[in-house]
Amino acid sequence: MEQIILVDQSERFVFKPMLYELLSGEVDEWEIAPRFLDLLANTSVQFFKDRVKVLHPSDNWGMNVSKESRCGGTVHLESGLQIQYDWLVLALGAEAKLDVVPGATEFAIPFSTLEDARKVKDKLTTLERKTFGKDVQISVAVVGCGYSGVELAATLAERLQNRGIVRAINVETMICPNAPPANREAALKPRWFLKKHCSMDVRFFHQGKKLSELESSDTLTGVDENGTEVAPAIEKYILELQPAERGMQSAIIEADLVLWTVGTKPPLPQLEPSDAPFVIPLNARGQAETDETLRVKGHPRIFALGDSSALRDSSGKILPATAQVVAFQQADFTGWNLWAAINGRPLLPFRFQNLGEMMTLGRNDAVISPSFVDGLTLEGPVGHTARKIAYLIRLPTDEHRLKVGISWLTKSSIDLVSSLQSTLYKKEWHNLAILYIQQLNTRSSTAIFIDNLFPNINEEM
Repeated sequence: MEQIILVDQSERFVFKPMLYELLSGEVDEWEIAPRFLDLLANTSVQFFKDRVKVLHPSDNWGMNVSKESRCGGTVHLESGLQIQYDWLVLALGAEAKLDVVPGATEFAIPFSTLEDARKVKDKLTTLERKTFGKDVQISVAVVGCGYSGVELAATLAERLQNRGIVRAINVETMICPNAPPANREAALKPRWFLKKHCSMDVRFFHQGKKLSELESSDTLTGVDENGTEVAPAIEKYILELQPAERGMQSAIIEADLVLWTVGTKPPLPQLEPSDAPFVIPLNARGQAETDETLRVKGHPRIFALGDSSALRDSSGKILPATAQVVAFQQADFTGWNLWAAINGRPLLPFRFQNLGEMMTLGRNDAVISPSFVDGLTLEGPVGHTARKIAYLIRLPTDEHRLKVGISWLTKSSIDLVSSLQSTLYKKEWHNLAILYIQQLNTRSSTAIFIDNLFPNINEEM
């Protein structure tokens, strides 16, 4: 009897490309992070909320294993449960790599999981409450200007508006170096990025004293470069920056919140058994080396996809770890090839199809450059709507997509009605103001006419 077992350390499936919308309030948590038990309710899939501790494959070439043996190996979970598998799919993703800069592990917050998004949202809410009604600004530093860093910084800048300042810190002078030029230009349009993006390299940062305890100096007075006071009585994080190019000077900046979007590390090396050498081939980054069918090299019963795998194109270059490559297209090929391997059918080589790039730039704002129409770029509300539709199609299960689609349509309708009411309300007040002014002018003209007709009326009265 065939059995499918799913193991994940979280109880929820997380649609990571839309984590930014949690910060802007555009989506609810259940829409992009449904529970696995709800998604799998009408299936025979068994779900275990657990973590993989050790992996013991037994299907590697060269081992003295019978070809008729169905056992591909054993997975040891932290709970103590051991699962013998016939076929294994590794989709472990990657973890944030914070240990590259002193202080980052202790004080920076990554942005790659649902827990990270919750933590950032709670931190922002706390800062907004502490500064409410005060002439101060919240200072946020986003380290990294790849897709994740730019989308995160744009979302935060749109949320904070004039209540905060967002600084995007990057080693390279170019943001989103792998993005289409149209997407990069859209992110650099006259908005927050023109003044807040700097090409610097973070060397060290630490937790500072409360603002009220800091000594008066040019860099640590609690006043930004625009002369605006920043949030009082809040512990600051001090970032020491080194110039990434000639002609620039080192700098020290303060931040109420530091978000880290630079670097990831696959968890595969942590699964190495202590009593035997790890037989899964890994590259220098700790990713599993796979062949063109997404099978781990030397292990015919193990498939790997996503950030924990290293799939190379025909030129030997590792394909980028973007959502459309690792999360969408590789999943389709892996599912087909797993079925084909079980049933003795030929496996299909993975072929990446570039569908274009999408980037959110805040609430009701996004940019899309589809590859199937040369020169076409959708920006603003149109791009935002197209992006949401594209991601709605990619959400798991028909039932969940229907629920989310109805929810988004309802929200859009409410926003539209609210916008129309606001417009009509403003227009009504505008018309009343004009009528009032006209009445005042009419009364003034009447008074002047009476004064001219009866010049001594006031004396007689």
